[in-house]
Amino acid sequence: MYLHTTFKMKAVLILSAIVGCVSGGFQKLSNRNIHGNEFENHPSGELVYEIRTTWNSIPVLHSAVTIYFKPHVEGLIMEVNAPFFDDPKSPPGEPGEPFNGLWDFEVVESFFLNNGTTQYLEVELCPHGQHLVLLLSGVGNAFKKELELKFNVDTTSDWGKWYGSALIPWSYFPPNVNMMNSYAIHGSGIGRTYEALYPIPPEEIIDGQGPNFHRLEYFQEFSLKWIMGEAWEQPVSDLWESSP
Repeated sequence: MYLHTTFKMKAVLILSAIVGCVSGGFQKLSNRNIHGNEFENHPSGELVYEIRTTWNSIPVLHSAVTIYFKPHVEGLIMEVNAPFFDDPKSPPGEPGEPFNGLWDFEVVESFFLNNGTTQYLEVELCPHGQHLVLLLSGVGNAFKKELELKFNVDTTSDWGKWYGSALIPWSYFPPNVNMMNSYAIHGSGIGRTYEALYPIPPEEIIDGQGPNFHRLEYFQEFSLKWIMGEAWEQPVSDLWESSP
């Protein structure tokens, strides 16, 4: 009886240790996938980010907006898996076409920054099929707008969700991207909600302050080589050679 009990106890301890190691390893891997800035070694491949807070660091009350960045020879694939609020309704522009002022509707956005030159790319995707691409040199100073984008969207396969996939050409990215932030917007009137991957810390918010997605100081570390591999070199872009 003693030997049998001892054997069972040892088996339980061994099993617990194995489960602990596996679950611990999975937790580390999960954290790495969601937070690119926490990578120790940056393997090439897919990166996944989840937007879980509003612009002012309040946890969101719905399932997270998830953004995937994936490699492609022609550019960066940006995929969105997000709740579909359908609020506001669709912009008046044609699906598949650029729409200026898209930020006034339901959108998911990603910004890619070279913080040394303050050059950055802004990509906005709407569940109704419209998109907006801006190239900016200096805070809020867009010198190219409404660039074309290959963008597909699906709001019917999974009720209450939308899925989008865009191919962002390499020529749209400023040289030496090293910072990134992503955002999501939905709702109307007092229900308008602004969410951020990297929000403003509560202690830094002042009375009367509102959301501003061009607060570049809150962007965090990001590298296209984390997706494309350390040997990859970003193609030179004529679009940025003409920037102010």
